Amino acid sequence: MIAEHPATGKKRTLALLFLCMVLGLFVAIHAVTSEVEPNAPNEQAAISVEPNDPNDKRAVRPLHKHSAFAERARERLRMVKSQIQARDIKDPNVLRAMRTVPRHAFVPPGGQRDAYGDYPLPIGHEQTISQPYIVAFMTEALSVVLEIGTGSGYQAAVCAEICKQVYTIEIVEELAKTAKACLKELGYPNVFVKAGDGFFGWPEHAPFDAIIGTAAAGRIPEPLIEQLKPGGRMILPHGRPYGFQYLVLITKDKEGKLQTRNVMPVRFVPMTGEVQKPKK
Repeated sequence: MIAEHPATGKKRTLALLFLCMVLGLFVAIHAVTSEVEPNAPNEQAAISVEPNDPNDKRAVRPLHKHSAFAERARERLRMVKSQIQARDIKDPNVLRAMRTVPRHAFVPPGGQRDAYGDYPLPIGHEQTISQPYIVAFMTEALSVVLEIGTGSGYQAAVCAEICKQVYTIEIVEELAKTAKACLKELGYPNVFVKAGDGFFGWPEHAPFDAIIGTAAAGRIPEPLIEQLKPGGRMILPHGRPYGFQYLVLITKDKEGKLQTRNVMPVRFVPMTGEVQKPKK
């Protein structure tokens, strides 16, 4: 047996210590980078979810990969500053959503130039995309939402930037198809669209934290009141079609009692379907 020189043994010991430190650092880095928060959805999970599948309860978020999100960003910044913040909308989530969602992607080609103007725009079938300020006002502090009147899909997209899930119903079948395709193309897997009469709501997924109506009616549909969660709120235009209307905020307390207050005068297209029939 050959005796090891002391200097050689010392060098080996240092080499082993250095190797252990490198391995330890590698393990630590791998553990940190592979750790995923239990409630934070990753991008792969969002991509794998089939859009407009209301039975999939996984939390998915908008993907923001479509080129429209990078287009006309300065116009959105000006819109938020001059039309929304200037009117005292302060919720940072709402402001962020309004800066993010490309309104021009929901406007027909003929209205592209005015997409970020301070007014509603026609989208066909005698329907409109709402004024940006009204969209922001109706979107504050929402979670799981039911929208009555999908229209172009713009309001649903703004809600989807903030909420976990958005269920939206459009009575004009052609608009429902167009909005569903647009939302899917833009990457909104947490918005679920169906064609139907919004008067009846979407009972399979009730109760809702909030309900938004984007068409005016002379009465509040009873099924929507039933589908509003205790502690939830509903905001919708109320009044005569093409006449005097108020944006009405309805809150339901824990005992199921309703409180109603007029928020501001507005002008919305009329709600059609069952709501136009005489009350039974």
